[in-house]
Amino acid sequence: MDQLLEMADIVSGIIWGPFVLIPLLLGVGVYLTIRLRLLQLFKLPHALWLALVRRKEDASVEGDISHYQALSTALAATVGVGNIAGAALAIGIGGPGALFWMWIIGIFGMATKYSEALLGVKFRRTDAKGEQSGGPMYYLKHGIKGGLGTFLGVAFAVFGAIAAFGIGNGTQANTVAQQVNSVTGVEPWIIGLVLMLLAGAVILGGIKSIGRVTSALVPIMIVGYVGICLLVLIVNWAAILPALQLVVVSAFTGTSATGGFVGAGVMLAIQMGFARGIFSNESGLGTGGIAAAAAKTTQPVRQAMVSMTQTFIDTIIVVSMTCLVIITTGVWEVENPEDGSLLTSQALTEGLGAISPAFGSAGAYVVAIAVAVFAFSTLLGWAYYGERCVEFLGGRGLVLPYRLVFIVVIFVGSVATLDSVWLFSDIANGLMALPNLVGLLLLSPVIVAETKKFFGHPDWRDPDAVMDDVRG
Repeated sequence: MDQLLEMADIVSGIIWGPFVLIPLLLGVGVYLTIRLRLLQLFKLPHALWLALVRRKEDASVEGDISHYQALSTALAATVGVGNIAGAALAIGIGGPGALFWMWIIGIFGMATKYSEALLGVKFRRTDAKGEQSGGPMYYLKHGIKGGLGTFLGVAFAVFGAIAAFGIGNGTQANTVAQQVNSVTGVEPWIIGLVLMLLAGAVILGGIKSIGRVTSALVPIMIVGYVGICLLVLIVNWAAILPALQLVVVSAFTGTSATGGFVGAGVMLAIQMGFARGIFSNESGLGTGGIAAAAAKTTQPVRQAMVSMTQTFIDTIIVVSMTCLVIITTGVWEVENPEDGSLLTSQALTEGLGAISPAFGSAGAYVVAIAVAVFAFSTLLGWAYYGERCVEFLGGRGLVLPYRLVFIVVIFVGSVATLDSVWLFSDIANGLMALPNLVGLLLLSPVIVAETKKFFGHPDWRDPDAVMDDVRG
């Protein structure tokens, strides 16, 4: 087992090193940002309005869930323990500068997420049960002609079906079990069993059941968590500007050893920022296209704008809250952090304790509740992603068996070793991203053409307008 972990560590280092995914993720994001003329910044206000204010959909158009439920499903899958444990580990290992690189991958990742969603809707298909099925496996196969497209599509589906058990299952269940156990003393297997039963009740109902639950759960969990973090930052307001300065400076100079922190170079800050950033917002993985394809919409570009707000909310808002709380309270200066969620718990405990000693013990409970809710929602989203991948590979008949196996693995993940779960998740993420990123580059002319056609229409701002001439 030790040899296997050593080999996996080497593979992960290569995939997430300076010569493979880091330049590819950044390069694709930058390239799409240029081709789309900073669309993710200029169209962000309208996209947020569509996503959060104007949530009505036309029930007569094809699709399984509303565009808001599609966004909620994507947010449910991404706003998970990566925002608490993953972001904290990035700071604890890579130093405060890792947050800057998470911002960078988040900003450019919005263009990537937009592109994935656009293609996901444009190339979606109807499965044997009459549900919409789309994502990278479909736009790679049908958008890129010949054997290359088929190969990339199949590769993505295989890696995606496997990765769902890591990023969307094992790491989530494992972190919940460890965090709740540290606070309540309840045995991990009991926590895993409860989590498995609750998630199974929703997952077996399919995307409509998942959409209903996530659309109600996601706003509550995000607003609640961000509100607690803001309370801590208000108490530590004097440390916010120095913390932001430290984030920017250490992103380019590295972080010197201080307190228990052993120090981190620039490359480690970049690697941790990119790896944990992509783990958190999933821009580049292609999953945003799977969720978007289920939406009731006739306009790929409109759904793409809604989908790109997911990366903004996840990384620029939620991840930033976690990291700034950790930096402003000073708890990031620890030696060899092993559990990011416990690091966040310590930061909130100190921050809330500064308000009142009575609130001090609440930090651990806040994180335990947040981890449990975030992870539960992530399990739901990734169960759908995985089943769409196996449906592409083997048809509708594989969906129910996949759901059942996914539910069982929730329990297995709760009692697994954390290090191995995170390590294999990083590898699976990387292998999943590679065919998708290559496909986005090859399909960028389609993305640009669809975007120009949509925004060239005089009624593009009106969601109720009939725009038959720009439908994907």
